[in-house]
Amino acid sequence: MDVKTSFATQSYAQARTATAPQAAEAGSGHSTLGNIASSFAEALQNGEDTARAAMLGGADPHTLVQALAQSQLAIETAVTVRDKVVEAYQEILRMPV
Repeated sequence: MDVKTSFATQSYAQARTATAPQAAEAGSGHSTLGNIASSFAEALQNGEDTARAAMLGGADPHTLVQALAQSQLAIETAVTVRDKVVEAYQEILRMPV
């Protein structure tokens, strides 16, 4: 009986370290979600800057179309993620207690 307890304790200790949260890199200052949000904002800002430059004659149409496509993809991705989060939240609310 004592041997089984020892194995159980060792297994628990090993599993606990495998599932322990890992600290963010020192000096990064941003979480993964923060990086995603800043990348999204950067994509939108790039699209706006390119559109402004195209209106003033400083960008070619190909660059404008490319920047707008990247902005559209970023927005569609954000909307899809938002929909999945809302769907998961609603599913949690439906769970019996």
